[in-house]
Amino acid sequence: MDATRTLAAFLAELRYEQLPGHVVERCQALYLDWLGSALAGKDHAPIPLFERYSQLMGPSDGGCQQLTDRRMTSPHFAAFVNAAASHVVEQDDLHNSSVLHPATVVFPAALATAQDLGCSGQDLITAAVAGYEAGIRVGEFLGRSHYRIFHTTGTAGTLAAAVAAGKLMKLDTDGFVNLLGSAGTQAAGLWEFLRDAADSKQLHTAKAASDGLLAAYMTHSGLTGARHVLEGPQGMAAGMSTDADLDRLTDRLGERWALVETSFKFHASCRHTHPAADALLALMQREALAHDDIETVTARVHQAAIDVLGPVTDPRTIHQAKFSMGSVLGLIAVHGDASLASFRDHALQDEAVADFRRRVSMVLDPEVDAAYPRRWLGRIDVTTRDGRQLSAAIDEPKGDPGNTLSRDELEAKFRRLVTFSGAASDDETAKLIAHAWNLPALDRLEPLL
Repeated sequence: MDATRTLAAFLAELRYEQLPGHVVERCQALYLDWLGSALAGKDHAPIPLFERYSQLMGPSDGGCQQLTDRRMTSPHFAAFVNAAASHVVEQDDLHNSSVLHPATVVFPAALATAQDLGCSGQDLITAAVAGYEAGIRVGEFLGRSHYRIFHTTGTAGTLAAAVAAGKLMKLDTDGFVNLLGSAGTQAAGLWEFLRDAADSKQLHTAKAASDGLLAAYMTHSGLTGARHVLEGPQGMAAGMSTDADLDRLTDRLGERWALVETSFKFHASCRHTHPAADALLALMQREALAHDDIETVTARVHQAAIDVLGPVTDPRTIHQAKFSMGSVLGLIAVHGDASLASFRDHALQDEAVADFRRRVSMVLDPEVDAAYPRRWLGRIDVTTRDGRQLSAAIDEPKGDPGNTLSRDELEAKFRRLVTFSGAASDDETAKLIAHAWNLPALDRLEPLL
């Protein structure tokens, strides 16, 4: 069998009973983490624009819930709004070697479809695992060259969302082959928006989730898709990659669970800033440095960090500041964290942060670049005002599987995210946390709020 069909057969045959306990538990943790990110997006620009579009173009009622405004609508628009909302505060998860944010596309599609079809919590978990496994492997298959131009969460994410929805529809192998074809031909998302502080990043995830639903619902009705949209001579790899690796599509299917390799985001910024942020924080604590003790900081990074963060030299919005290495390190140095509150209160207004930003530079480090994307290493060099040359290294940023967030830390993060936006009361917050940990026992997915 070809690679696409091998992947499709695995997806069609996957059952909840096959999932190891640690995979189910990790999926629940990722689901809770995603819910927090989605709720944190309430009233955060540009999410009201997505809600307004849903009101304008969507039905006035339905069986699926937009979490930010609690509006009931169709599965298409619920997935559209929830995917945009969960990607705006930069706290959603990331899988290292695929450079994919799986949760922000998989869970909106899976939850909307599950609410529409009356599926159970176990069904949702199985669909989410399928979406993660497919999306991660597609991202790895497309390679580093793809990510230089394309936002992988918009491209591979479209297929991940489609697979999650298709799994809830119980598609067979041929169905998944057609599904991947219809999802892949819609996959899009370009990095150019970073230069303009534009809102395209949220549009990428909104479209990936809703286009994934389009592919799934249409495939279920009989629509056919390209049978080799990934590896064909005019497929995704041909048009979007120069280093595609076909073996990554089927890498240890059913043995290696890529979902458990996914990292939680600790800092509220682009993941490419996290290794350096952790390294700077460790160095400042080790040497008892204050921000005004530091003359310069050089972050030694992989090439993708330069490609993504390099265009942001003078951030004009809070979201753009999250893609500025200098701004993130400035918040770490001056305020001790790069949290949602710190970005809101200090990223653009604080002259000390701006001054520190101007003292930060990035350079390509061959060791760091060679390890990426499998490992995201943090390396910084600091010159102090009294002339000392200091360095620090972090091999596993906070949130990586080897340095993960505990259940207590995940719940604390969830509460911070919900409190930040005011999207739910304390009682509702407690119920949502309990809902996530009780997911396998639920007979159906009712409206969450």
